[in-house]
Amino acid sequence: MAMANKNSINQLGIADNPVFTRQFRIIRKRTETYDTFSIDLVALDDIAVFDFEPGQFNMLYIFGIGEVPISISGDPENTGTLTHTIRKVGAVTRGIGGLKKGGYLGVRGPYGAGWPIKAAAGKDVIAVAGGIGLAPLRPAIYYLLAHREQYSRIILMYGARTPEDILYLRQLEKWQSLKDMTTLVTVDRALGDWRGNVGVVTTLVGRSSFDPSNCISMICGPEIMMRYTVLELEKHGVEEKDIYVSMERNMKCGIGLCGHCQIGPTFVCKDGPVYRYEQIRNQFLKREM
Repeated sequence: MAMANKNSINQLGIADNPVFTRQFRIIRKRTETYDTFSIDLVALDDIAVFDFEPGQFNMLYIFGIGEVPISISGDPENTGTLTHTIRKVGAVTRGIGGLKKGGYLGVRGPYGAGWPIKAAAGKDVIAVAGGIGLAPLRPAIYYLLAHREQYSRIILMYGARTPEDILYLRQLEKWQSLKDMTTLVTVDRALGDWRGNVGVVTTLVGRSSFDPSNCISMICGPEIMMRYTVLELEKHGVEEKDIYVSMERNMKCGIGLCGHCQIGPTFVCKDGPVYRYEQIRNQFLKREM
């Protein structure tokens, strides 16, 4: 939490409690794809804002079912509303998907390390996302565009399985219309009247113009997609120290106690989910990890 909120947090007695669960109400719910939805939440306590860094996540709790780690996908400068994009893949996420506007969720967080948006100042920024991996990257893109003068080129490469799997379609179209941002979208399989790029997301790297000696790359998606994206960026001259990946896997507690998300000597919930690639290269390349 930001220092600006410290007094109100202390009044509630939760300043030093990393597992305190706050109650939020759903004020908006919208369908993104056939199996993915977004919810906007507002807090029901006396803390008016929710500060987070792009790339961080929350633990969302649905009463009577359980909790699940979900990346924050909203605008980091819109601190009055908390947004999450969720794919229905298990009991908890299906339960959340069954809630309607006005429903309640428990929220604790934010947790983890975020994207290196401050370190990227003055550089080209390459964001590469696969599938729902665009959701954890969206707050970073919001921030980059809100502070556009601080960055050189901004390039988003996004890949989905089919046109029906594309996340945030209208927002992608808006970003594609911007003159000071490059947005490239591709699908693995073209269906219907799709007339865009066809192929895996790594094919977009060679179609982009960026300075490999002065860039930061941020990657989020399935691990196989991230592996090949790293290789493709390296082939185009990007150094390991300038590549960051988001590793969201099997998180349970959010604070590094349960051990479910341990990768080598690190815990994804505490040391990640965003890592500099060279930090976890050895573990990342092991398929059984």
